[in-house]
Amino acid sequence: MNKEERIKMVKAMEFICRHINDENEFDTWLITGVADGDIDGGDLTVKPEDEDDLEYYYSDDVDFADLMDTFLYLMKRARTHGGIFCDDVVSKCAEVI
Repeated sequence: MNKEERIKMVKAMEFICRHINDENEFDTWLITGVADGDIDGGDLTVKPEDEDDLEYYYSDDVDFADLMDTFLYLMKRARTHGGIFCDDVVSKCAEVI
């Protein structure tokens, strides 16, 4: 298991989910993804303490896969429920085809 790679993935998903432009969709992430406060906002660096602090999210293959699946589900939902935003820019949203 590449712990550093998994920690990077968890932090990247957390960062992107915090930019979902629909509060209800984002709440799903807080409930089934990464709990509020487990990762400092915007922190994408891998620090030694992350290995222990974030172990819950990456150490088990099934749980890690479930977290990534939740992320993909939310990105699909975000596409038609407000998109994502960053630096005062909102993505364009498309209707489901």
